[in-house]
Amino acid sequence: MSSALRVLLTDRAWPDAEIEKKILGAARAELVEATATDEATLIGLAKDVDAIATNWAHVTEAVIRSAPRCRIVARLGIGIDNIAVSTATELGIPVTNCPDYCVSEVSDHALGLLLACARQIGFFHLRTKRGEYDLSAAGPMRRLSGQTVGLVGLGNTARELVPKLRALGLTVLSHTRSGADYGTGCRMVSLKELCEQSDYISIHAPLVPETRHLFNAERLRWMKPTAYLINTSRGGLIDPAALWEALQKNVIAGAALDVFEPEPPDLNDPLYQDERVIVTPHAAFVSQESLDQMRTQAMNQVVQALRGERPDNLVNPTYQA
Repeated sequence: MSSALRVLLTDRAWPDAEIEKKILGAARAELVEATATDEATLIGLAKDVDAIATNWAHVTEAVIRSAPRCRIVARLGIGIDNIAVSTATELGIPVTNCPDYCVSEVSDHALGLLLACARQIGFFHLRTKRGEYDLSAAGPMRRLSGQTVGLVGLGNTARELVPKLRALGLTVLSHTRSGADYGTGCRMVSLKELCEQSDYISIHAPLVPETRHLFNAERLRWMKPTAYLINTSRGGLIDPAALWEALQKNVIAGAALDVFEPEPPDLNDPLYQDERVIVTPHAAFVSQESLDQMRTQAMNQVVQALRGERPDNLVNPTYQA
């Protein structure tokens, strides 16, 4: 390969790009880091690169069309809602992701949020740090064993979460668009049944046009007033205005959110200031091991494409190498 190959890294959520530089350097490719993630900046940089790798920045139709040499758009992550996949497919550009790099971490985080809701850990922490030492300040709590968790979606993360939940004595229900249980043995129910029967709902669905604001005012009303909603998937799966209204009217007991719409959110919003809402800063995917795996996997896919090979983990299946 020519030493003139250039790879654009639009953004990163880790301190340096040494892993990326090492892998690309071995393939005689240069890493170019964007100085900003606005569309105009990315369009300007994309004109002269052979590959685009993106973490959270939006690789729009305009960005892709401005990159005539581009051989791949590689997502440093799982979800692909920030990439114009249809445009890439039209132009014969493969799009890849890293579908399993943080399965353990996100399933652990979802479980941690569930336990924090069940034991009122976030509530007690805030009150106690403010000087209020009162175990009766929270509402009634129930023994975890015997309660029901509803999983919306059964992707890799949700499937890893299932045995962790069962180990705690929880009953697990699920809803998928296909109705498939993917070998988990979960009882499959409609979304309405899941909402009506679950004490905790954990969302593990992709964000696509059909699932945007999946949890709107109507579906929140299906939930038990004692139930909690947990989201470690994508912020756009929940209508934040509807969630705030549901909390104000005590339609549900609380929520635990690692993802937001928009991202980052305005933390002064009353929704995120409410004691019944636990918030973490899109941190579920993070561990040293998961980041190293993701970065290595994504860069190896870039190198495959630069070599003219069919890259691993294609997300546009109609792409023809």
